[in-house]
Amino acid sequence: MAIRFASVIAYALAALSAIVLSGTAVGEEEQRANAVTPLPKYRQECAACHIAYPPEMLPAQSWRRILNNLDRHFGTNASLDAASVKQLEGWLSAHAASAERVPGTPPEDRITRSTWFMAAHDEVPASAWRHPAVRSASNCAACHTRADQGNFDERYIRIPR
Repeated sequence: MAIRFASVIAYALAALSAIVLSGTAVGEEEQRANAVTPLPKYRQECAACHIAYPPEMLPAQSWRRILNNLDRHFGTNASLDAASVKQLEGWLSAHAASAERVPGTPPEDRITRSTWFMAAHDEVPASAWRHPAVRSASNCAACHTRADQGNFDERYIRIPR
């Protein structure tokens, strides 16, 4: 009876391990599968100068402020017609970060100054940010090789040396 009980425990632990390990892989795949497909207008207007940042990187109120100040968009005039701004605001707000994902408002509505961004990049050496291929923390594609696809998985990070 003790052998049977030990076998049951061993099988249960093996099954639990398989579930946990497969859940991690499935979770990453689901995350990519659940990624929001960029609005064509967003890709057209925003990705012309930088990657089309996934809307869940900022809360809705940050996206609204950014869109209402496009004439002073981080040192550039990125003004759009009112209809385009309205369309982008609706889409970005609908897919923006939740309060759980981005607690509080990032200073100056900058993704790179958000709590989650700084925690995710706390091991990046200061020299990496100064590298000529990187130049700025907002240049996601310099290290995240699939950033243009909204994929920031650690498997696709290549920090320039």
